[in-house]
Amino acid sequence: MVNNKFFRECVSIMAENGIESAYFDTKCIFEDFPHADRKEILSMVEKRSAGYPLQYILGTWEFYGYKMTVNENVLIPRPETELLIENVISLCRKNNIIRPVIADLCSGSGCIAIALDKEIPESEVTAVEISGKAVEVIRKNAEINHSDIDIFCADVLRNETAEIFSGIDIIVSNPPYLTTEEMNVLQKEVTFEPVTALYGGADGLDFYRKMIPLWKKSLKNGGYIMFEFGDGQHEEVGNILEHNDFHNITFSRDLQKIIRSVTAQKQEVL
Repeated sequence: MVNNKFFRECVSIMAENGIESAYFDTKCIFEDFPHADRKEILSMVEKRSAGYPLQYILGTWEFYGYKMTVNENVLIPRPETELLIENVISLCRKNNIIRPVIADLCSGSGCIAIALDKEIPESEVTAVEISGKAVEVIRKNAEINHSDIDIFCADVLRNETAEIFSGIDIIVSNPPYLTTEEMNVLQKEVTFEPVTALYGGADGLDFYRKMIPLWKKSLKNGGYIMFEFGDGQHEEVGNILEHNDFHNITFSRDLQKIIRSVTAQKQEVL
């Protein structure tokens, strides 16, 4: 049974340190660590009070209904990224793509690749990620979710990586897209996440400019590419896609009504 007095004490510690979600965060810690002693709980509460992300303290977080391991080697899965999953599922249904070949670039924790593999059972999904430590997280997440995705440790910005792949139906990616300006004013919690998963160059669009021309060759004729991006970046991302001969460019809004993702189709070459 939870010690209500101790619980309230922990909530107060967080609240006094400016944690707006103090009650929720304390509840998560108490629920996820029911056998931890007072000292261990206080240690976690103090870490959270110092701005350390709740998700890293818990060691797991949910994404599209699936439990994912998370640590400082990977970006924390966010609700807005679930929009990519919904868009891929919708696209496959609309176009009767039953066994899509999917590549998830800059895979991070593998949450996108694994959710797609689970939601589209006959799909063939490959997660491509440059960080060896992140790849370890992907493997663990694939195991705990009983997912048989392929995992490839490589740099998505290298031509040699893209050349390995061909006949892809759908490329999906949540690449780094924060600008230099945004990196300089990060929330305390975000500073604990890997810089390589956040920073996308001066205007945040380096990965889009490099990945789109590289990987369009790996897409089959009429194949699709889907990206997440930051608030206000949609117009330039659309221009990059158009410049690289993609059409049927469609944008989607997240739950906050921010234009958050794009779907585009590769022009068929006769």
